[in-house]
Parts: sequence; C-alpha cells; structure tokens
Amino acid sequence: MKITVCRKEHFNAAHRLHNPAWTEAQNDEFFGLCNNPNFHGHNYELIVKLTGEVNEETGYVYDLKKLSNLVSEEIIARFDHKNLNLDTEEFRTLNPTAENIAVVIWNLLRPKIEAELALSVTLFETERNFVEYHGE
Repeated sequence: MKITVCRKEHFNAAHRLHNPAWTEAQNDEFFGLCNNPNFHGHNYELIVKLTGEVNEETGYVYDLKKLSNLVSEEIIARFDHKNLNLDTEEFRTLNPTAENIAVVIWNLLRPKIEAELALSVTLFETERNFVEYHGE
C-alpha cells in the first residue's frame, strides 16, 4: 500500500526573468513585466510530496516533522526573502522561472530523502500559476 504525505511551506523571493543572450527588446517582448531590471517578487507556496509504503512499526511513510525541518533548512533558509538572481548561487546563471526553481528544489531535497520514496515538488508562483516536478 503506497500513500503520499505532503508538507506545505511558504517563502517570499524576488527575481528577474531575463536571457542575457537576447537583446533587451527580445527580453521585454518575451518576459514582459517579469523582465523588470529592478526585479519583482512572489509569495511562493511550496508543496513537497513523498510517496511510499507505510512503515508497520511507526505508521508513517515519513516523519512530517523531519520533512518540515529538512525543507526549512534546505529551501526556506536558502531562498526566503532573497533576490534569487543576486543572492543565490543556484540562479546566478540559471533563469529563475517557476519551472527552474521547482527543479532546483527537487535536486536539493532528493539526496536527503531515502531513495525508496518518490519525491514530487509543486511550486505555486501565484494562486493560479504553478508547476510540478517529479524528477527525471
């Protein structure tokens, strides 16, 4: 019997969507307001999901307090109240789109979680715009 457990977190971050290989006109046309040279921010909602077998001894798939601590240490401390383009190594050369942020989060968490558990990341950039990443 497989079941999915989820942890929801929140962080605020600024970013600019910009391709340095393009002209300013190309960036403005493609990214619009998200290409603001002074950046803009989002109140991101993050849902981390782990799917696996229920442990017969504990009744848990994964200890949610442990997951809370992991997400707090690896993701929230790293990205909350940061300018993703300027303040983080992960996005110095990677465009901080919602898609790329979700992949980076997954890659930061995957090595810290037992391999037998499936990991999925859902990142809400706005209430209506979100992405999901389940690994490769």
